[in-house]
Amino acid sequence: MVKKIVLKLFGVLLAVCFVITIKNVDFESIVALCDDTPITLETLDKLNSEHLLGNFVDTKLTEDIWTTGGVKEKSTSLVVKLFGFIPIKKTTVVVCDDESVYLGGVPLGFSVSTKGVIVVGSNSVLTDEGKKTNTELENGDIVTKVNGIDIFNVEDIKEQLDKSNGNDVEVTYLRNNKEHKCSLTPILDSESGEYKLGIWIRNDAQGIGTLTFVTEDNDFGALGHAITDFETGATVPVSDGNIYPCTMLGITKGSKGKAGELRCLFVEGSMSNGTVEKNTTCGVFGDINEDTTLVDKNLSCPIASRLVVKVGKAKLISAVSGIREEYDIEIIKTYNQHSTNDKSFIFRVKDERLLNLTGGIVQGMSGSPIVQDGKLIGAVTHVFLYDPTKGYGVYADFMLDEVS
Repeated sequence: MVKKIVLKLFGVLLAVCFVITIKNVDFESIVALCDDTPITLETLDKLNSEHLLGNFVDTKLTEDIWTTGGVKEKSTSLVVKLFGFIPIKKTTVVVCDDESVYLGGVPLGFSVSTKGVIVVGSNSVLTDEGKKTNTELENGDIVTKVNGIDIFNVEDIKEQLDKSNGNDVEVTYLRNNKEHKCSLTPILDSESGEYKLGIWIRNDAQGIGTLTFVTEDNDFGALGHAITDFETGATVPVSDGNIYPCTMLGITKGSKGKAGELRCLFVEGSMSNGTVEKNTTCGVFGDINEDTTLVDKNLSCPIASRLVVKVGKAKLISAVSGIREEYDIEIIKTYNQHSTNDKSFIFRVKDERLLNLTGGIVQGMSGSPIVQDGKLIGAVTHVFLYDPTKGYGVYADFMLDEVS
């Protein structure tokens, strides 16, 4: 009888310990730790001192050494231990120094040319047999090649269709970032006598966003998410482009169910402040002119690892008022991500000044820097349509990885 009571008490004790452990250890974040994550010694200290992975968790760096073909190799690993002695995770890391950048926060104009042409609609072609159109290609598809020849504009397609003499052509295109091929028969326009594909296309894109940071080597990161075609939503593969300073004309405040926007004007041409080289999931990247007025070199800030981003107070930096200012926000949810994603955490605007000015997050604020504990942790990417006081952000170290 006593033995049964002892076993029951022991079982209850184990269950209580299990529940306490589960509630006090962030197993989701621990599992999400991936190989080759960059980490600083300060980040390691913060993981332990602030118990960011849990109250019963300690982390430390170890060096693994082995011999391959008579040559010694070594790597550094991050070991996560439960209660200080039970190893529950080991992953290789890259130990690095803090990298500082100059903070942005000012609106930019983007003008880019595409690698390929974007399908924006179908176009009926009048033939001797009546009207014909293309049924294979869809809005948002990006035609990159015809018969293996790179396509950059309407003239490139026209040249290949003329060479075909009406024979089928092989069209290479992107749909949802995946490459596809199809065979199409050129349509002879009875009015012009020219061969056509029966589609409307565009080979450039423009938009407004916000500068996030500039490195000491004059590389910039901005926007926090990809430039997409405004009609089709397709991600634009960039061949080249430019950034321009903006003049703010006004603000349309956001409200429930309706996104607001910054009304800005920029002029393409000789006023370019830099060139665009990449358009990726987590932003737009390129080189900024050394003499640009877009950069305030008094606003230097180290970049934080996504490992230390936490729920709590933070600052959003934006020039929506006409000058760069800090606004109070609150990080309310973080996500553990192995790979680049432009929805890394959720935040809420708390600052009455910004709420009175914009209603929260509006279009054009994407890329606005977000700082926590004196470090750049990310950038604004999206607004919640049903609640403009809430938005998504992307981790800053994802953006830094894209800098060429």
